Amino acid sequence: MTTQTPILIIGKNGKTGARVDALLRQNGLATRPVSRSTEPAFDWNRPETWSAALQSVKQAYVTFQPDLAIPSAEPTLRAFIEAAREHGVEHLVLLSGRGENGAIRAENALIDSGLRWNVVRASWFFQNFSESFLTGSVIEGEVSLPVDDVKEPFVDCDDIAEVVVAALTRPELANRLFEVTGTELMTFADCVAQIAEVTGRSIIYNPVPLEPYLAYLSELGMSEDELWLMRELFTQVLDGRNSYPTHGIEEALGRLPRRFADYVIATHESGVWNNA
Repeated sequence: MTTQTPILIIGKNGKTGARVDALLRQNGLATRPVSRSTEPAFDWNRPETWSAALQSVKQAYVTFQPDLAIPSAEPTLRAFIEAAREHGVEHLVLLSGRGENGAIRAENALIDSGLRWNVVRASWFFQNFSESFLTGSVIEGEVSLPVDDVKEPFVDCDDIAEVVVAALTRPELANRLFEVTGTELMTFADCVAQIAEVTGRSIIYNPVPLEPYLAYLSELGMSEDELWLMRELFTQVLDGRNSYPTHGIEEALGRLPRRFADYVIATHESGVWNNA
């Protein structure tokens, strides 16, 4: 591969997609980051947009929206893999989630495709507290979710991005699944307590019942697919099945994962959690 062959990045503005794009460019590699608002555009719900994005591409990093767990993900991904094959794509790296039955089916569609592949299967991101739906709650001083004392080995998106870039640029890592987590098992309350301590602010964690939480999200305009996903996450994925760390980051990068405490310090210093 040369720098003249762009690496397709589906999810230009995503937490991992933006990081993968930046790292590849720092390494002197050409990229084609796409989303619904780019030119060419890419929309998972509009297969007619896929062809332009796939032109002259040999490798791609694939993130699926809203999540690989939803029932439509597997058939959509299978159709995309076939389109990629028809355009001469040779290697796909897929971001997946731990403990999701639908995601495993989608992973298998890639693994069995005959293309060169990698799966990066990740736990919950550190950055959900600073670049996603929990940011406002942290700033407001109360994080409410329908999960109590389940422990999760949260992972840094910077680590995920480095694993993806390694998979894209090191041929010896091809055709491998990397399950990436942090080393620490923490509850959401533990995470919020650390953020409160470092920021010096009063921030509480409030476990809430599932159904009123989903009703609230529906009132905010969340789509049916997204509501289905929230139910799946909080009844299946966060039921304790993922309460153990794995070693995918060490396997791919030869080092330990970043620590949540270091993420909190760096994020606090960035000002993201300052009150508006």
